[in-house]
Amino acid sequence: MPAYMNSAELQFIVLAAEARAAAAVPAVAAAAAAAADAASTPWQIALVNGVPLLPLMLSRATAVAGHAVTVVLGANARELAPALGRLPVTLVVDRNWQEGAAAPVRAGVLALAGSCSGALLLQATQSGVTSADLQRLVDLWRRNPRVIVAAQCGGGHELPAIFPRSEFPALLRLRGGQGARTLLRSPNATLVGVPMPSALVSVL
Repeated sequence: MPAYMNSAELQFIVLAAEARAAAAVPAVAAAAAAAADAASTPWQIALVNGVPLLPLMLSRATAVAGHAVTVVLGANARELAPALGRLPVTLVVDRNWQEGAAAPVRAGVLALAGSCSGALLLQATQSGVTSADLQRLVDLWRRNPRVIVAAQCGGGHELPAIFPRSEFPALLRLRGGQGARTLLRSPNATLVGVPMPSALVSVL
């Protein structure tokens, strides 16, 4: 049973909409991306240890958040939707995915319930992030619900990160190539970090 079940409290957004998603940091799973390119396969269903990437990441998210998971797709959404299978997730299609990293963030935030007090944002490309990593973020956020709680790695902060409701307007103001990481790098950000080297592992 997921450790976190209160969808009014916190919801997860898995970002999988970019035509070619920006990696957290180019890393160890480059072979998976190369295989996807060679086969003209969307990166979202490239195999990671024999498992399609998107269902793998969604299963990790739902193991922590239960039904409180939204996945944002853009290019190839119709083709990718069947890959979700029976996973208990909400699908949002970002029709502005060509704009850049900001569009799927806005689409995901706009789909959240009005009672939601925080949103965990995760890039679907971050194949190194486990359910245990996500649970550690949630646990720390419960103790610090008014600040951003983010993965701490590589000398800075990265997604996955939990943004309190007070940060939603800033997320909705993002445009073009400005992703949610823009907020993590702001000198005015109030955040706490969870050591998470796995956040640097990406398929792209």
